[in-house]
Order: sequence, then C-alpha cells, then structure tokens
Amino acid sequence: MTDTDPQAAIDATAGRAERDQRVYEHSAGDEQEGIPFIGAGPGDPKLLTVAGRELVEAADLVVHAGSLVNSELLAEYCAEAETVSSIGKDLEELIPLMRDAYEDGENVVRLHSGDPAIYGAALEQMDALEHEGVPTYFVPGVTAAFAASATLRTQLTLNEVSNHVAFTRPQGKTLDADEDHIAEFVEMGDVTTCIYLGTHAVADTMDRLLEQGHDPETPVAVVYHASWPDEDVIEGTIATIGDRVEDAGYRASALVIIGEAVAGDGYERSYLYDGWASRGSDDDAETDATTGTEADD
Repeated sequence: MTDTDPQAAIDATAGRAERDQRVYEHSAGDEQEGIPFIGAGPGDPKLLTVAGRELVEAADLVVHAGSLVNSELLAEYCAEAETVSSIGKDLEELIPLMRDAYEDGENVVRLHSGDPAIYGAALEQMDALEHEGVPTYFVPGVTAAFAASATLRTQLTLNEVSNHVAFTRPQGKTLDADEDHIAEFVEMGDVTTCIYLGTHAVADTMDRLLEQGHDPETPVAVVYHASWPDEDVIEGTIATIGDRVEDAGYRASALVIIGEAVAGDGYERSYLYDGWASRGSDDDAETDATTGTEADD
C-alpha cells in the first residue's frame, strides 16, 4: 500500500479546463468501468435501486456508511462480499483501501446512505481515486426526503401550496450562521424546506425562526429513520415541534420538513388532469403533459 494525498486530488480539480468526456458517453443507470458510488436509499432494503442491487450483489468489497446503511441490506445483498464500515476512517485510509482492492481485480463498491449527491461527501473520494488512476461513477439512490414524503402521504410540491423544494442543513460545525438560509426559505411561503443533518438542532432552529417573526403555526414534520422498521413520525408546528422532538429523545437520523405541504391539504387542482394537457394534437398533448407534470403537480 503506497501513500496517497487526497487533498492534492481535490486541489487539482480547481479550474478544470473541460468536462470529463464520460459525461457525454454515459447516463445514470449505466454500468461503467471503475468503482460505483451507490446510494443505498433511506433505509428499507427494498428502496435500493435495481442498478444498485446488481452491483452490490456482484461485489467483492463493499465499503459502506456504517450504521447509516441498514444491516439487513448488507446481510441480504452483500453476504458474499467483504464489508468495511467507513465510519472513523479518513480519506488517507479509505482511498488506498479501495484503490488497492480494485487494482487487485476485485469488484469494489462504495455504498453511501440515501443518495450520494445529497450531503454525501462522495466527490472528494471519487476525485482522489481518479487521481490515483481508478475510475469512478455515481449510481443514484432514494434520498430521505422522498421516503419521508411517502410516509407522510403527501407531495413536497403541491399546486398553489408549494412550488419549490429546498434541501438544506442548519448552522453548526460545517455551516456558519450566515450560511444558514432556512429562515429565508421559510419566509418565501411556497417552499417546502427539507432539513438534513439537523435532528440535534430542531429546537434551536425553530427558536431562531420564531425570533425572526415566522408564523408559529407553520406545519412541521420530523420523520425519524424514514423507511426503517423503527420509523417514527412527530408532527407539530414551528412553535411546538422543538419540544416534541426533545421529548422523543432523537438527536440524529431524522428528516425535518417545514411548510404547508406537510399537511397535504389546501392545494388546487393541477392543469395536468383538467383537460388542459389534452388540447391540440396528440403529439402536442403528450409534450404538454410531460412538461406540465413537473411544473404543475
């Protein structure tokens, strides 16, 4: 095992002159050369994608996100592979581990929780591996916000209620106070604000929203371990949810959703199913329906 310098790889990405040609040669879902960085989904093994399942089942080495990945998933799909938790390991340890196994001809998989594109710190690992001559690629997963909205039986976007969705996190060790935009998203009114990595700070976040004059009756839902067997749903408002989460004792692994869409009511009928999409020719209707689905549902 030789030394590696992940920071040098990250520094080398600054000011990239041109796009990697693989961007134009492959799309999400393609099996490619190299180490796949796979989203394991929110928890339930059934929410791992078909592409992800095929890759982990064929793996010799699975480097996973520790307790953030359901042990049932590892037992069901990775029984024949060596599994290594990334918890407690820095890049200087992880990169040589994956690189050496790959260069020895093993099928190596990096398994992240949720989707690696959302607060996954995946790209720094991928760039470090690429710097070492090991190709990598993304395999998308189901992020916790989507599992939480399914549990709540609502949409994150609702016509005339919420036109936008914000994925964010609260101030803390990683984010300075002036980089915390939760209050701004909530102030917009028609935004469903999904807070990751903020279970420990629910009460503090809500107190700050109240201090800034936000409506205390704004709906809030906290979904702990979305899609896991011990999933729990706590509902309230900006004024009440902090105490309720404190009483439940949760300090991590919950998704916080703020906004009127939480309740799933008060919305207007969309254009998609009122005849608007079927006006004109069949070809035009098909195009309009495709466009309208994203814009109006």
